Amino acid sequence: MTTIVVTPVRNEAWILDRFLRCVSLWADHVVIADQGSTDGSREIAARHPKVTLIENAGAEYDEGARQRLLLDAARGFPGRRLIFALDADEILTATWAESAVFNGLADAAPGTAVRMRWANVLPGFDSCWLPEEDIVFGYVDDGADHTGEPIHSVRLPVAPSAPSISPTDVRVLHYQHANWERMKSKQRWYQCWELINLPHKRPIQLYRQYHRMDAIPPELIQPLPERWVAPYEAEGIDMRSTPQQARYPWDDEVVGWMQAHGAKRFKKLDIWDADWEAADPRGPLTRLVHRWLRATQGRYERRRTRLVQRALIPFGW
Repeated sequence: MTTIVVTPVRNEAWILDRFLRCVSLWADHVVIADQGSTDGSREIAARHPKVTLIENAGAEYDEGARQRLLLDAARGFPGRRLIFALDADEILTATWAESAVFNGLADAAPGTAVRMRWANVLPGFDSCWLPEEDIVFGYVDDGADHTGEPIHSVRLPVAPSAPSISPTDVRVLHYQHANWERMKSKQRWYQCWELINLPHKRPIQLYRQYHRMDAIPPELIQPLPERWVAPYEAEGIDMRSTPQQARYPWDDEVVGWMQAHGAKRFKKLDIWDADWEAADPRGPLTRLVHRWLRATQGRYERRRTRLVQRALIPFGW
């Protein structure tokens, strides 16, 4: 079986070399679909012999479209295919090398899903947040069509009734949270994108969804195990740093949206900790609701909190 990793890229130079060096240790091929990167991502990808670089010519953000593009390219490799859909900031823990389940995937039936859990690396690189959600990161290709959604799309065309394998001794190191300011910039962008493109989503829904990291349950945080990164470091791969930037590209796109739609359209989003080149349009009541949302993020499922949220709906929340 041929193992193929498919990865969308748009200005991922901050992490791409690390990702490609790590994934090249176990994958036969890596397909990178680049969407107009201007930060050197293409040049980094070209330095890695296992990479096939293709163009994502789409102008808009569309996860389903880029997933179909990547799948079509992966299916150009002959024979049985085990396909992993990973973002550039997602790296398997080094325990893949000793995992009997992971290394036995070649015998899985077509259509089988590979489910794993994130290990969100936190700033400082000595601890991680371990959410309990199982995510389909891999799949034994059965040729199924993939539709996908523009945002938060399932990555692979896995049938609901498909068998699944979970190598529980292998996690996916997610570096998004290690660079906190970069992550916050991206979360602000997501909220604005959804406000524009998914008008049925309410501001409170967007807040709760994109501020989960502000109220991580302490019991889900643990020290980052050495065995997850030490074998990579023995290969000379830096696993404990990320570059900082003064400004991130998502911020510039949000500024453009505010110029096009007006800053007031975004006033119910708690994104005003950044410089948008526009005056903060929030009044005292909106600021009060935002303070309440922050204070209740860790207990938003409690009955009292849900009752207050329901009462805010008629007021556009």
